Amino acid sequence: MNVTVSLISHGHGNEVLVLLRELAALPGQGVRRVMLTLNQPEPVLAALRQQDQAPSSFPFQLVLIENTVPLGFGANHNRAFARDAAMGPSDAFAVFNPDLHLHGNPLAAMAQVLVEKPTVGAAYPRQLDSAGAPSDSERLLPTPARLLARYLGARKHEVPAGGEPDWVNAACLLVRREAYEQISGFDERYHMYCEDVDFCIRLRLAGWGLERAQDAVVEHVAQRASHRKLRHLVWHVTSLCKLWGSKAYRDWTKSKAK
Repeated sequence: MNVTVSLISHGHGNEVLVLLRELAALPGQGVRRVMLTLNQPEPVLAALRQQDQAPSSFPFQLVLIENTVPLGFGANHNRAFARDAAMGPSDAFAVFNPDLHLHGNPLAAMAQVLVEKPTVGAAYPRQLDSAGAPSDSERLLPTPARLLARYLGARKHEVPAGGEPDWVNAACLLVRREAYEQISGFDERYHMYCEDVDFCIRLRLAGWGLERAQDAVVEHVAQRASHRKLRHLVWHVTSLCKLWGSKAYRDWTKSKAK
């Protein structure tokens, strides 16, 4: 199974360079193409323009997408997906955050899940924080009551051992191309936050599975910008209101009640 990886940099130039080197060093199942979206000018990544225009020193094709106006998380990945399709699509499309560190070859393990289980639409890894502890990347639907419980510190990990999450964060997600196409990718009405909740529940409602690849491990240091920046907090609250008013949210809630 060949894979295209989509990365977005919004001032993450140094982290992107590290992740590109990690992707280039993957053994076995590697990467066919990397779609790198520069959401704002990135001087530290300027040298990559030459590799986009000429044979690359990377073992994959590097494609730069440079925005004249910053776009949201979902919009950027959707445009990278469309560009990848126009260039000759890969079998699977990986959404990666730039602040990931790869342990071993998580892509190989996630791709294996998609190969062995044709009803799985997206595979994801185990996520660790910078201290090596499991992160809370697997979640239940964010109801007001659950969000209040998280705010009060009542429960960090919502999904019990052996339980099934409603959604996982999209810091690292490998999506089967047919599944991404069927649900039309990310809903671009979400500028930032909740687009991964919406994506996962629409994927599930369309009949596709969402599964953790047990042998896939990444380190992800979540920024939690909505805890520190007013603009991000506003985006977060706005996105939650859109989610709670959406058909996908209502339909998923009904399906869980059956």
